[in-house]
Amino acid sequence: MTLSTLGENYPQLHASAYVAESAQIIGNVQLAAKSSVWFQSVLRRDSDLIIIGEEANVQDATICHVDPGFPLEISTRVTVRHRCILHGCTIGDDCLIRMEAILMNGVRIGEESIPGAGSLLLERTEIPPFSLVAGSPAKVKETYGPEILEQIRQAGAHYVSRAEHYRSNWRKLES
Repeated sequence: MTLSTLGENYPQLHASAYVAESAQIIGNVQLAAKSSVWFQSVLRRDSDLIIIGEEANVQDATICHVDPGFPLEISTRVTVRHRCILHGCTIGDDCLIRMEAILMNGVRIGEESIPGAGSLLLERTEIPPFSLVAGSPAKVKETYGPEILEQIRQAGAHYVSRAEHYRSNWRKLES
């Protein structure tokens, strides 16, 4: 992992957070308990806040960045799948962000929602709780009750245990 300061802004990682070897954390990025950031992901805080909540996971090759006035907050038990771009947005608890979704400045995702794979959420889009959104630009395709929550929580719990396994067992081999 690469942890970098930007001036006086240092990353703040909880002792139980996991950051993969090739991930980069730049500036005052805050990682809460049991959160994880995976291979080739970049979290770059050079203007506003980046906060990753408890048991949230940011999977491989995801880019997280901010602009002034647009903090990035990934709440509790959020799963961000591979190759997403998250830019100055707010994601509520227990969301599942599918692969290659793009969330622009000011986007707000309500709790237990799922932006579908490849979705493009334009600036200041607001998604209500319990929504499945898809498309470019993304629109709400359906809403559902809390029964989907178990699927989302299983995805998050899997990455909490995977992070513990990697922390104990992953070793880089010398070539």
